[in-house]
Amino acid sequence: MSQRALAEKYGTHRRTVRQALQSAVPPPRKTPKRRVTVLDPAKRWIDAMLWEDQTAPRKQKHTARRVQQRLATEYGFDSASYSTICDYLIVRRPQIEAEARRGRQHMEGMVPQVHLPGEEAEVDFAEVWVRLAGTAVKCQLFTLRLSHSGKAVHRVFASQAQEAFMEGHVEAFRVLGGVPTRHIRYDNLKPAVRQVCTGRNRIESDRWTAFRSHYGFEAFYCIPGQEGAHEKGGVEQEGGRFRRAHLVPVPDVASLEELNATLAKIDEVEDDRLLRGKLTSIGFNFRVEVDELAPLPAEDFECGVTLTPKVDRSSRITVRQCHYSVPARFIGQQVRVLLRGNELLVFERRKVVARHPRLTKRYDYRDDLDHYLEILLAKPGALAGSTALAAARAEGTFTPVHEAFWAAARAAHGDAAGTRALIEVLLLHRRLPTEAMQIGIAAAVKAGSASPDVVVIEARKAEAAACDPEPLLEDEDELPPWAGPGAQVLSLADRRPQLPADKRPPPSVDAYDQLLSGRTKGTSA
Repeated sequence: MSQRALAEKYGTHRRTVRQALQSAVPPPRKTPKRRVTVLDPAKRWIDAMLWEDQTAPRKQKHTARRVQQRLATEYGFDSASYSTICDYLIVRRPQIEAEARRGRQHMEGMVPQVHLPGEEAEVDFAEVWVRLAGTAVKCQLFTLRLSHSGKAVHRVFASQAQEAFMEGHVEAFRVLGGVPTRHIRYDNLKPAVRQVCTGRNRIESDRWTAFRSHYGFEAFYCIPGQEGAHEKGGVEQEGGRFRRAHLVPVPDVASLEELNATLAKIDEVEDDRLLRGKLTSIGFNFRVEVDELAPLPAEDFECGVTLTPKVDRSSRITVRQCHYSVPARFIGQQVRVLLRGNELLVFERRKVVARHPRLTKRYDYRDDLDHYLEILLAKPGALAGSTALAAARAEGTFTPVHEAFWAAARAAHGDAAGTRALIEVLLLHRRLPTEAMQIGIAAAVKAGSASPDVVVIEARKAEAAACDPEPLLEDEDELPPWAGPGAQVLSLADRRPQLPADKRPPPSVDAYDQLLSGRTKGTSA
């Protein structure tokens, strides 16, 4: 066959066919001549700057703009554009970093460690997403892991605040039944460290120091950045593994308390898990380690922080740039607040008068409809568009039964009077159980009544029936007319005893007429 026929048969060029006929080994490829670029004269200067960056502080390294400025001022080179310098730095900077590490790669190796029972633990936070009451919220997964057995305790908090950080420790110590005797390893977390000094020296926050002193353990702070991540690699890996294994798909819960109860059960089940390189389970190793832990103190440390904000005109307090409602009677006063990891408590002396889940989004608010009922009695028109009513509807505390009673009351008495009737019913929730109130409101709506008196009567009957299911009167003849079969709905005024008619004559006013007839001389009528 000819060279042309072979080229057509194999779909290649005739030159390739000619080379194959001459030698079975393909000729070596020719190295293309490198194209000269405008940046070639300055590459050695740029490389010198990048080598300087290898020993410079992390935040004082050359940027592309600074390289361009130095080339122009120090070397008189201004032929290359800013984008050309950027393209060169993107390629050349990683190459120089690899060349700098080439001579000290052996120094970056890892030395296997042994962890004695009960001596060490590791702590870290990991981001997780949780759907709370239908809304996706970014939360923080706290993990404390014992280094010897691998036993870990996981809890979810609304943020990485110091209160959540310490509450996670308290819960973990309670589950483990003790405290590590040597130290606990940490990142340089803000809840614990105020300032990172040279080496491993740290300036800790005062409350964190008091917390460590209360439980009697030492803190080991890792090297900042990625270089120190391997110093607590167990908890670094554990946070991601637990998130992938048990928090996928995104959990849908009503509250963080419900989620943490589920995580506690998962932690118990994971005691049967085998770690890589271990012949016994986590639970078996933990039973050996638990006896080596230091005992817990007699009392828990109060992790919450006490604040005294002032209640504004909207019956709200501001805590950490978030707004929470309190009962209206505290307007203009200072109240004592205990801010914890996942909740906020408002006290009147020792009594809790308001409880809210902790908010983390700046300028967010949390309103309770019950806190505004006294104000709404005087301003019933403000109820329809209030944020407290919208929150109650979203949470399900303002039910369709309340909506039906409100509509019936407004139809019977008008908007203002009907809304006041609803508010009187809502005030009854403070004294009667919610289930009994639901039954009472439903009974009043079914009977076509919009009177709070009817609601309270039916609610008390439902409460009594729940406490004593046996009827007090078995004979229907002995039942009062409002409690028997087919009874009519009566108001309280209809059930009050009727007084006898007053047949006395009306009083005389003649004495007052005499006073009018006796005028002083010189006065006019």
